[in-house]
Amino acid sequence: MPVRFRRVIVLLMLLAGTLCAAHAAPPVDDAAAIRRVMAEQQAAWNRGDVVAFMQGYKDAPDTTFVGSSVRKGYRQILASYREHYATKAQMGTLTFSDLDVRLLPGASGAVRYAVVTGRFHLHRSAHGSVAQDDGVYSLLWEKTPDGWKIILDHSS
Repeated sequence: MPVRFRRVIVLLMLLAGTLCAAHAAPPVDDAAAIRRVMAEQQAAWNRGDVVAFMQGYKDAPDTTFVGSSVRKGYRQILASYREHYATKAQMGTLTFSDLDVRLLPGASGAVRYAVVTGRFHLHRSAHGSVAQDDGVYSLLWEKTPDGWKIILDHSS
């Protein structure tokens, strides 16, 4: 194979690689994706939609909520929210603040988990069995095929 032909092939391969890189998906901003899920949760809560709020949690039997007690399992957590915040007035308006997102890379360098800490405030006119309107939380998130999901929620 002549040298000139090999140079053309190498040049074409470099050009193809450059074009593929230019059309590749933009890098994922994991922290922004988590903040987006939390904004969606806040909006769902504020319209009284507990089921949509729960879409931020991983639908798994080992998903855990730690508050005044420990609840394990997506279904149990959902049932608890429905029981303790039975009406729109009891749910009120939720505000998240002081969000801090810390991405946790594994040994390979890929980010699979994240820890989020912050504050919550409920402005509401009625209380069910939960009287607390303000508190702090720490959330452990997992990057799943369905996006970022909460697998551990410790709110107090």
